[in-house]
Amino acid sequence: MTTGNHEEAARAFDAIGAAYERAFAGSAAHLDSLHRLLEHLPPHGRVLDVGSGTGRPTALALAGAGHEVLGVDVSPVMVELASRQVPRASFRCADIRELPLEAEDFDAVCVYFSLLQMSRAQQTELVGRLAGALKRGGHMVLATVPLDVEDVSAVFMGQRVRVTSFAPDAFAALATGAGLTVLSRQETLFTPDGPGAVPEPHLFLHCRRETGR
Repeated sequence: MTTGNHEEAARAFDAIGAAYERAFAGSAAHLDSLHRLLEHLPPHGRVLDVGSGTGRPTALALAGAGHEVLGVDVSPVMVELASRQVPRASFRCADIRELPLEAEDFDAVCVYFSLLQMSRAQQTELVGRLAGALKRGGHMVLATVPLDVEDVSAVFMGQRVRVTSFAPDAFAALATGAGLTVLSRQETLFTPDGPGAVPEPHLFLHCRRETGR
């Protein structure tokens, strides 16, 4: 996870740690999106996992299918967990906004719920950079909680965070504005596994960078 305040995000997700995986492991929509992505990847593809968390399920599924996975997360605890749980992938503790990205370097980029603590301008800029890091014809999965909110204070798994997001159509427009084609769009309600959890909307976009752009 990445936030407008690097230290604040690291503290929050260091504290959440493995509980995040337990809370969200039951998301069938997340697993479906991974299966769809795997169908489009070339053998031994190179994949960037933004906000890689504990490494499961995303990096685990991709590395298990023989792909080269680089996970990036701002939380040292998450990176340590992921490195232990998915030894076939590589993980870096860094703010993705500050990480140099080579043009057309990845066959796929995964961005599962890792934009929510950025401003709208930062989300827009980052998705554009990530699209540029995709090979032409490469795929990107974008997932968010599609609410029309900006810099709202919230408690997430016991940690105080500030949240910014887009309504569904505006989030899809963010992707197309970055030069991506939205191939599929899935909206669902998911209830995390945890005390006091309530259903929350999830939006998954499967996108492609076209070969001619």
